Amino acid sequence: MTGFNEYVKYDGLGLAELVRNKQVTPVELVEEAVARIDRYNPSLNAIVHKMYGQALETANSDLPGGPFQGVPFLLKDIMTFYKGEPLTNSSRFFQDYIPDFDSELVSRYKNAGLIVVGKTNTPEFGMAFVTEPRLHGATYNPWDLTCTPGGSSGGSAAAVAARILPLAHGSDGGGSIRIPSSCCGVFGLKPTRGRNPLGPYYGDAWRGFACEHVITRSVRDSAAILDATAGPDTGAPYWCEPPADTFLSEVGKESDKLRIAFTPKPFFSDSVDAECIYGLESTVKLCEDLGHHVEEAFPELDYKSIAQAFVTVVCSETRAAIEQAEHELNRKASYKDFENETWVAGLLGKKCRASDLSKALNLIQTAGREVGRFFETYDILLTPTNAAPPLPIGVSVVTGFQRIALKVLGRLNAGGLISLLGGIPVFAEQAFVFAAYTPLFNATGQPAMSVPLHWTDDGLPVGMQFAGRYGDEATLFRLAGQLEKARPWADRVPPVCVNDF
Repeated sequence: MTGFNEYVKYDGLGLAELVRNKQVTPVELVEEAVARIDRYNPSLNAIVHKMYGQALETANSDLPGGPFQGVPFLLKDIMTFYKGEPLTNSSRFFQDYIPDFDSELVSRYKNAGLIVVGKTNTPEFGMAFVTEPRLHGATYNPWDLTCTPGGSSGGSAAAVAARILPLAHGSDGGGSIRIPSSCCGVFGLKPTRGRNPLGPYYGDAWRGFACEHVITRSVRDSAAILDATAGPDTGAPYWCEPPADTFLSEVGKESDKLRIAFTPKPFFSDSVDAECIYGLESTVKLCEDLGHHVEEAFPELDYKSIAQAFVTVVCSETRAAIEQAEHELNRKASYKDFENETWVAGLLGKKCRASDLSKALNLIQTAGREVGRFFETYDILLTPTNAAPPLPIGVSVVTGFQRIALKVLGRLNAGGLISLLGGIPVFAEQAFVFAAYTPLFNATGQPAMSVPLHWTDDGLPVGMQFAGRYGDEATLFRLAGQLEKARPWADRVPPVCVNDF
């Protein structure tokens, strides 16, 4: 590999094969990833913590012979603990926190042979669908540096799209793997609830809404890393039936003729951009050409009530997280420690009664039953991933007046007044304007993926979301492999790194 010119042409499994064949060393791969971070991160701000010394030390050690032996990797700076390295959650309150243990998922990444070279940017507590935290600043989209890469795994998606490395960690509580994957033209799968471990710190996260996996360029990398990480850890509150075969083996299989439902109707907002409709129509035609039966249908639910229930859970969990952090860090939190939206969400959570949370969870679980019945008729539900192409940096659905009002009320700790001004219903109306399709499958726990199948005339990616039955990532991977072959995206290169090709 003279000069590593070939680095950008390989996915993670491809790089690991070069290591096994002694065509390249893990040290050389880490050095190339480091060079690319130093070259592109000043433009992207995707990586907020560098772990170069630790990564080179690991690369020089006796690595496990896993499927990704020697492959550089990035962790999202939220949820996942890496012993001895900061975990800020993009929050000023956590900026000095350093865990003294590894998450189970980190241990499984290490056993797969991955080498962590740094941590990626995310909005505070992962609570936004753009990546613009005050602690670290905005991350920029490699396809257009004036646009967002999405969130909350925006740093990871931007790094993968810019060919800094072939895969990176992400988490998904309302679309946070799929949304940035759509914005950055890469592949992102949210696995079934309980498929990957969250311990030992978390029993579940956001009452089962949130899970963790990776963002990749190739479908097979996503499948192979899920093979390496899937399965419950000690004391896990959820259990997901293991697949009949490896996920990687599904990628190469011919897909059966599937019954695919599709809808352009956004579940949690009133409008969708025309580009997303164009992408959906093109994808419907592609699926028909591949031999699948496609018809328009969607689960008819009270989506307004689901949105409010979803926000009730998130606000309650945010308040619990703030209070837990106060206990663990042994200091009192104030509005100065958090971004305004996070703090106000916590105030709303403080006003929620136990019965409010219980009713919200019951409503969501009832909706999950109804969605489950829908998937007795259909194998797949197809929608756009997002309600619009990547938004310009700095765009917010919260108006200037509302932002000022919430800031003042947050400083006053006026949770009651915030509730009187609309509180959770207003938050629910605003929260999902861009993320109009993805949160449903966090609520139901089903697997869903964003596949990069459409680009605008301006060269911006627009992903398509495919959701499957609970526990059935296998069908999604078979279909994704078929789509990747029929309409490949790996040869599409964003302007920020086009000179590498």
